[in-house]
Amino acid sequence: MNVNTLQSAEAAVPPAPRLLRSTLTSPFGRKVRMAMVILGLGDQIEVEPADTRSETDTLREQNPLGKMPCLLLDSGTAIYDSRVIIEFLDQWSGRNRLIPQDAHDRAQVLTCATLADGIADAALLMVYEGRFRDPEQKSEVWLSHQRGKVERGLTAISHALPNPKTTDIASISLACALGYLDWREPVEWRSRFPKLVEWLKAFAAAEPAFDATRRPDEAAS
Repeated sequence: MNVNTLQSAEAAVPPAPRLLRSTLTSPFGRKVRMAMVILGLGDQIEVEPADTRSETDTLREQNPLGKMPCLLLDSGTAIYDSRVIIEFLDQWSGRNRLIPQDAHDRAQVLTCATLADGIADAALLMVYEGRFRDPEQKSEVWLSHQRGKVERGLTAISHALPNPKTTDIASISLACALGYLDWREPVEWRSRFPKLVEWLKAFAAAEPAFDATRRPDEAAS
């Protein structure tokens, strides 16, 4: 192999994922960590905590929005948003098992994942309202607005649940959203949505990555 051929071969090698900036409590970070385990990349990508509130955390240089998760490649490139990261890892690993290739199936799965992400995002905003505002500053109007999103989202997704025995980006997203609701409890959902309770139980039994990515202080149930 001559020098030019060697250089071309090296240039064709895609950059590898190196580091994931995320806490172990982020529902969106958990989505990516689950994908890493499922795709056999758990031991190849280091997870480094990030502080979204710190002005000196390098996360703000890696993602100008200062949000996690953020995936860094060995080329120095940063990829952010959990869905984008999971799609990258799914293709880079060569497994192509988390997002369908068929246009119709892909749209359905991604729509379900977007709904689950919206539930988690609204729950997160409810938690932040209590964390970042003094009690007298809390807006009940805002909390009610976000609570409505969570409850409508749970109602809609309970009528079109993904297969709990099929691991894809939709089921991962829903499982992480429900896990976050269990932890932070911005709304009481288990008594109102028994189908979702059974779905999460079935998914956790079928997909070991769910228990493998629990918070260190969280006991499996």
